[in-house]
Amino acid sequence: MKILLVCLGNICRSPMAEGILRDMIQKQGLAYTTDSAGTGDYHVGEVPDQRAIRSMRDHGIDISDLRARHFRPSDFHGFDVLLAMDKSNLTNMLAIAPDEASKKKARLMMDHAPLHPLREVPDPYFGGDEGFEQVYRMLTEACSNMLKDEKG
Repeated sequence: MKILLVCLGNICRSPMAEGILRDMIQKQGLAYTTDSAGTGDYHVGEVPDQRAIRSMRDHGIDISDLRARHFRPSDFHGFDVLLAMDKSNLTNMLAIAPDEASKKKARLMMDHAPLHPLREVPDPYFGGDEGFEQVYRMLTEACSNMLKDEKG
């Protein structure tokens, strides 16, 4: 199973989701791989936002090795599941999907947390540390459920 996490700049939400998912996969001994990307190319090659790194370290997860990259149409062929952090990014992803079958692989991250009141993961970039903590909690719930859903 290959899973791609997608947000706008690939420095906050999607690397946090990748870190959480990577940690869960390792702890559960699953043969899944992860990656993350951004629909915008603003931060290509950069490390995650320092607040994201700090928030994740507070929870025992290191994402400092990740580097931002741009989402591309070939990602639809390279991954089994593509999870967007919000509707805008999902729309951007679907706009460059190579075919209808590829589009079926893409969905919202929070589809895996149906009981959570928010359907989109808010972008914490313009806020403070509390936004990163909120995102961490949301992503942890969605990632945990996603692994349960995929394992059946």
